[in-house]
Amino acid sequence: MTQQPVRIPSDVDREDRILANLTARQLTILAITGIVLYGAWTLTREVVPLPVFLILAVPIGTAAAVLVLGRRDGMSLDRLLLAAIRQRLQPRHQVAAPEGVRTAPDWLTSHITTSDPTGTADGWQVSPAALRLPAEGVTDAGVIDLGTDGVAMVAVASTVNFALRTPGEQEALVASFGRYLHSISAPVQILIRAERLDLSRQIRDLHQAAPGLPHPRLEAAAREHATYLDQLRRSTDLLRRQVLIVLREPVRPAGPTDGLGGASPLAVLRARRGRTRAGQVTDAARRSAETRLVRRLGEAVELLAPAGITVTPLDAGQATAVLATACNPDSLIPPTAGLAGADEVITTAADPDDEPPAPHRTTADQREPGSTAPAMAALDEWEGGDL
Repeated sequence: MTQQPVRIPSDVDREDRILANLTARQLTILAITGIVLYGAWTLTREVVPLPVFLILAVPIGTAAAVLVLGRRDGMSLDRLLLAAIRQRLQPRHQVAAPEGVRTAPDWLTSHITTSDPTGTADGWQVSPAALRLPAEGVTDAGVIDLGTDGVAMVAVASTVNFALRTPGEQEALVASFGRYLHSISAPVQILIRAERLDLSRQIRDLHQAAPGLPHPRLEAAAREHATYLDQLRRSTDLLRRQVLIVLREPVRPAGPTDGLGGASPLAVLRARRGRTRAGQVTDAARRSAETRLVRRLGEAVELLAPAGITVTPLDAGQATAVLATACNPDSLIPPTAGLAGADEVITTAADPDDEPPAPHRTTADQREPGSTAPAMAALDEWEGGDL
């Protein structure tokens, strides 16, 4: 076995280049365009002069070349065009209705018919469709149900300052991370997401804790820091990064095994056919997939711990909040586990005093007279890299 290091390209999902730095898909599109144009010229060359044909053919060939060779945000223009076409063909109004879209009540339809003879609002006919998301639900253990596609689990990972380490420490970190990469036997996604940072809670904690500080200078420093945070919040769009590790596990069938302990090919083929026909999977197979997810997450925690990376799995509320933020990243209301679901009926208003305090943060109600814990906690959270 060779001991020479092997350089792995950063873009492991890059398509293979076949000819002239073009992929098979790009060559296929260009070849089809060329064949179509040549066939059209062959059929019309006795009727249409060559300059006239070139006037029509050059824009078509140029458009095909631009679609194939052009890229935006790391994606080719032809893929963006197909995505735009699919988005255009889908219903414009989609609602969260797992049980199906119900018809509008009579009092509403009669009101629309009376006010608008055409039965439309502002000239647009609204016919909502059911919103189908890849995630069907989140269990109490934080496991995301993907239906027939399997299950997934999300964990948050801490970061390591690689640049400030010595060369020996950097090699140790790379080796620890490499051991984890070598242990991966199922799909794993490392997601770095940016979200807006709200400093209103820190500012409120500083103002509430300032009068109870033991020295007037500490009180003045706390108020000045709160004012600085308020000015920073108003003048800048503050963002913070979060590193997520998403583990995904397909639902494997339970049946005969081969010599290596895995499911036999015949059993897998039969299970896939049956699952496709029935459109559902058994509870035993799903529980088995969840068990494998928990085991893989434990392996990630153990293998990444020597590198100084702390992996913490998300519970049901946190996983739901991450999914809600991904669906609506610019929402003014931060998603939390306390928000009611789309199918839940709200009967009473929530009491602000019942809101549990955020982890690793001391509220004003918990402080003792003369304690500096709230202000110090807010200052430590700011200085600890929360931005």
